[in-house]
Amino acid sequence: MASTSRPNSLQEDDDAEEEVQHFDDFTLASSWERFISDIEATCRQWLADGPKNLVEKGAVTVEDSKNLFKVKYDLKNVTKSYCMEFYFQIDDNGSQRAGVDNWNTSSHDLQLCFGVKDFLLIAPQSASGVLLDTPESSKLLSSVAIALSNCASLWPAFVPVHDPSRNAYIGIQNMGTVFTRRFEADRIGSQVPVKLMHLEGLYELFVSKFVYSGVDFSMHTFKVHFMMRLTYETFTSDEDDENNDIDEFMGDKADTAEHHGSESRNKVHWDDDCPWSEWYSAEDPLRGFELVVTWADRTVENTLEMAELENATPHEAEKWILHPVLSPYLGEPSHGKRIDFSSQLLCLVEALDTSFAAQFMEDFVSVENSSSESLKTSVVIPPPTVLDRVIKDLFHEGSKLPNFTKGEHRLSRALKAAPLESLFTQFCLHSLWFGNCNIREFVREVRWCWEESQPLPKMPIDGSIDLSTCLIHQKLHLLAICIEKNREMNEEFLDCIGSDDSSDASVSVEENHKVDKRRNRSSKADLQRKRDSSIAEDTSNQLRFERKAESKNSVNQIRTDAFRRGSAGPVGTMMLLKSHQPLHAPFTQDPPLMTEDMHEERLQAVEAFGDSLNVPGQLEKDILLSDMSAFKAANPNAVFEDFIRWHSPGDWESSEPEAAEASAGSSTEGSKDKWPPHGRLSKRMSDQGNLWRKSWNDAPALQADDQKPLLDPNREGEKILHYLETVRPHQLLEQMVCTAFRGAADTLNQTNFGDMRQMTSKLEQLYLIIKSTLGVLQRNNVPDREQTVKDLRRLCVAFEHVEKLVTVAASLHRKFLDASRLAQVIFSDFYALYVPMMGINSNDEEENKSRTREMQVGRQEVSFRERQVVSNLFSPPSANQSWRKVLSMGNLLNGHEPILREIIFSTGDDVNNGIHYAAAADVAASGDRRGEEIETHRMYVSGTSNDLRVALSVTSCD
Repeated sequence: MASTSRPNSLQEDDDAEEEVQHFDDFTLASSWERFISDIEATCRQWLADGPKNLVEKGAVTVEDSKNLFKVKYDLKNVTKSYCMEFYFQIDDNGSQRAGVDNWNTSSHDLQLCFGVKDFLLIAPQSASGVLLDTPESSKLLSSVAIALSNCASLWPAFVPVHDPSRNAYIGIQNMGTVFTRRFEADRIGSQVPVKLMHLEGLYELFVSKFVYSGVDFSMHTFKVHFMMRLTYETFTSDEDDENNDIDEFMGDKADTAEHHGSESRNKVHWDDDCPWSEWYSAEDPLRGFELVVTWADRTVENTLEMAELENATPHEAEKWILHPVLSPYLGEPSHGKRIDFSSQLLCLVEALDTSFAAQFMEDFVSVENSSSESLKTSVVIPPPTVLDRVIKDLFHEGSKLPNFTKGEHRLSRALKAAPLESLFTQFCLHSLWFGNCNIREFVREVRWCWEESQPLPKMPIDGSIDLSTCLIHQKLHLLAICIEKNREMNEEFLDCIGSDDSSDASVSVEENHKVDKRRNRSSKADLQRKRDSSIAEDTSNQLRFERKAESKNSVNQIRTDAFRRGSAGPVGTMMLLKSHQPLHAPFTQDPPLMTEDMHEERLQAVEAFGDSLNVPGQLEKDILLSDMSAFKAANPNAVFEDFIRWHSPGDWESSEPEAAEASAGSSTEGSKDKWPPHGRLSKRMSDQGNLWRKSWNDAPALQADDQKPLLDPNREGEKILHYLETVRPHQLLEQMVCTAFRGAADTLNQTNFGDMRQMTSKLEQLYLIIKSTLGVLQRNNVPDREQTVKDLRRLCVAFEHVEKLVTVAASLHRKFLDASRLAQVIFSDFYALYVPMMGINSNDEEENKSRTREMQVGRQEVSFRERQVVSNLFSPPSANQSWRKVLSMGNLLNGHEPILREIIFSTGDDVNNGIHYAAAADVAASGDRRGEEIETHRMYVSGTSNDLRVALSVTSCD
């Protein structure tokens, strides 16, 4: 706060002249005269500097105001010390404000009470800060008035008096040659007279200040200017409900197994239909709303008009201003105080940090227990029985396959994790709330599904393995396929046992059933020629052929040529080289599915043994033999060259390209004219000791259904369970962290927040940050563990900020569905206020641990079309809420009494009637009136039926 010393602003060149003109003999002056001179000198200094220079010299901004500044100076009398403060207003460009708005929310209390602009405030430097002695206060105010008169200043001066709780002031203002304005304010803190609770009584109180007390107000009319401002506030949640939030949350999780999918909570939360409500209930970021309703300046002549105004609905007011009241948690870091995704993700990151020290899962569990302080969550960890019930519920939610694209952002697939609705993601999200990263219970249920041949919930039973997901999700997908294949094999085995004594007709039906089954394995209409598996490494993820002939033709062909087995139909006009019969494409086994680690093992084997053609892996051998056997069964008279022409056309070198590569539209007769085709095998297929020819010679003629399956479901299933049971803790936690972050982000991405582009952009930025931060966890070895954990903690902070923005956007959208403009404007104000502080806790957590910031958004004017939407926010009070309120005032809004009523009464007098000869124009301007009228009386009333404050200012001609 700026302080000024004894003024010394005179120029050196004019010192002698000024000393002669303003010489004061202080040897004869009293202490009180020296005190007045001290005030005068200080005021002269402030007047000389002007508002702009005072700001440059260190004037400070008054709290909750952008344009109101103050400077102070300490005064000392013989017995007491005083502090004199000068308050002044300037615009953003540095010029002094022309006037004061009566309802400016950033105005000082004295400005609202008395309608002044710049003013002085003198108070004793004591504990109470008020003057209890009436003669002393009058003497002090007179001294200031004399000093201001000597300075030719028109500043009003105020002195606090009486008890501090009364917030009482007296003041005076010299307005020119003739006029003087006196001020007085006081407060009734209890037992407000009934008459003063209503507008009629307040009107009569004001009129009594300028008419004789014996006048009957009901028989006379008095033109009084009237303005009123009412402030309404929505109800907030009860403290008891807030204290029970955590208990209800834990009760919900404990009852998940019994009440999943139903309304298990008695209390209806604001976010019950928001996507995150399945995991936690967020505090409403909008604690409530304040609505300021203003009646503009109008002229009232009698008490009857005041009674009508008191019964008027707020919808008749000229202006509505809405002010959202934000929850204080938005301006402070959580530090484990709240329950949300970011706080629980931080706990999971701490668990990852601990897991690096454990070799096996049993070691990690013991480490986790010994360092529980670092893994402690913001809620009480439920007992093991509750965890067991939740895990069982997770595995018994039904066999319906979820939509894996639900909530998926376009950047989600860039994160190596599991889809939101998948089994592993649901396990990771459950683990967040239970503070337990032990996978043993999870694997126990997975093994039960395996041993009982029960489908894995939330996992597909077909399709290819998505290698862009995390390894555990890939293995669970493969395990689900293995379980399904085992179920099919068991069903076929039981069918075979039941059909031992069946007739030939039933055998024929069964054979037709097999044909239909093979037919359904192919989903395309046109066949494609296969490529060599040694050339294309990814053929295990593609079908080796596609059907060209329709199902009916295929069945008829099999019935006609009984020696053919497993045929999918002819391949164009291709003919067998020796028998000159149509070449048929066989039904082949689907290539075995492989997870990411299986692909890596295969590549390592190829690198170790060199050319896969000469030293093929066992998998390539099995696939090749299976295809050759199926081809022989579909083409009994085929030779090795025929198989090469169909399976690997690149290894057949034709000497007659026109005949060798006849188009599909060529006729069979044309092919016969140019038969046989001239060509030969490629060099690599003709080499001595070629393993392909050796495999051809060893391959039996067996259709796909009669072959040994390429995928051994029993072996692969046990390998997957072994991996889950022996996975190292840090490998498990790395995948859990990635999956939990993606699952939480995808959950927030499902939030409906309307057309708020800032929120869409922030969510996209969050996905990019998650991708860049979690990329290091996708490697086999984390290069810098300490830096990685630090980056993950920063990611949790960024997630917390975005999560807060999402809840604010969702809350606004829900409350203003039919007034989207208000929602967008309020959110834009909040966004502009919140985004600059998003980096507060990202650098040094300890330094910023206690840093908080109060969040206050701007006030928005409500249009007439939007008033009904805003009115609906003020739901009628319940019986429990109504008994606390004493409905003593009017102007109710849906049963809500205003929490604050402010009224300004004023009356004026004509300054051109010849009586007043002072500077009428200046006086009229200072009274904020038209040039022909001066404000003689002004009364400001604020409060409720239990608390009333009245401030009166009277202008007189002394």
